Amino acid sequence: MTSTFSILAQQGGGGIFGNPLIMIGLMLVMFYFVLIRPQKKQRKEQEARIASAKKGDKIVTIGGMHGIVHHVSKETVTIKISEGVFVPFNKVAIATVEKSGKGEKNADAAPSEEAEVVKEA
Repeated sequence: MTSTFSILAQQGGGGIFGNPLIMIGLMLVMFYFVLIRPQKKQRKEQEARIASAKKGDKIVTIGGMHGIVHHVSKETVTIKISEGVFVPFNKVAIATVEKSGKGEKNADAAPSEEAEVVKEA
C-alpha cells in the first residue's frame, strides 16, 4: 500500500503551484485582502462614528431602539425615545449613527407619508 505522499513525490512538482504550502499561503493572503482587511476598516469607521456621536444625532441601537442622543458621557449615551423618555445605553450598543444637519430639521417639521397613510385609514 503506497501512501499519498509517496505518490505525490513520484509525480514531481507541478511548477510553482505544485507545492501545497504555497497554495495555502496564497489562500491566506487572499483571505486577508478579501475578508479581514475590509472588516477591520468597517469596524474602525463604526468606532469613529460612535465616538463622534453628539447631542441631536439620530441613532439605532443593536436591539433596534431608535432615538435621538440627549447626553453623551465617557462610556454611555442617553437617548431620547419620546417626550420625557430617556434611556441610557452603553456606547458599544450603538449600531448606527446619523449626524444631525440643518436640512433634517425642516424634514421633521413636514408630515411624513406614513403619517398621511395613518390619517386616511
